[in-house]
Amino acid sequence: MLDTVYRDFGTGYVPRWHGDIVDPERAYLRSARHTLLVAVAVGEGDGQVVATGALDARGPAHPPNPRALAERYPSGRTAQLRRVYVRPEHRRRGLARRLVGRLLDFAAADGGYRAVYLHTDPAVPGAEAFWRSLGEVVCDERTAPGGGQSVVHFEVPLRAVPHGGANGNDNHVACAASRS
Repeated sequence: MLDTVYRDFGTGYVPRWHGDIVDPERAYLRSARHTLLVAVAVGEGDGQVVATGALDARGPAHPPNPRALAERYPSGRTAQLRRVYVRPEHRRRGLARRLVGRLLDFAAADGGYRAVYLHTDPAVPGAEAFWRSLGEVVCDERTAPGGGQSVVHFEVPLRAVPHGGANGNDNHVACAASRS
């Protein structure tokens, strides 16, 4: 996961954003409501981690996310999809879709989640199109008054059935840049 923040995001490791990457046990394995899935290569490259996906019960924090999102997706009732990464040489093989399907099954089995939320960096190749195929944009900070981060926020149906993309945008929240 750590190589992704350098290769795909270009930010490098930022402790306040990426602390879960260096301590995944604390972030994803100590709570029964959190999980971390890891796909490993079989055959050539045996044992190499090729994809990850995680889920936790922490909603988006304000700041840095818009206040409306933090209010709409409160911690405890929101399953947040995190760290859905596939190594570039393993993309376009259905790994991310399978991992997300298992994460959504996990969230549904929990019984306490009311929504599934995630945010993505649209600069990562294929990320925005992938998430649009599974969910609905609820806030695109690229078009928010006052700017914001280049982040797109999504809600994915709790029991998502893959489809061609979201059709409406009646679920959109007021999206404003967060400066405080």
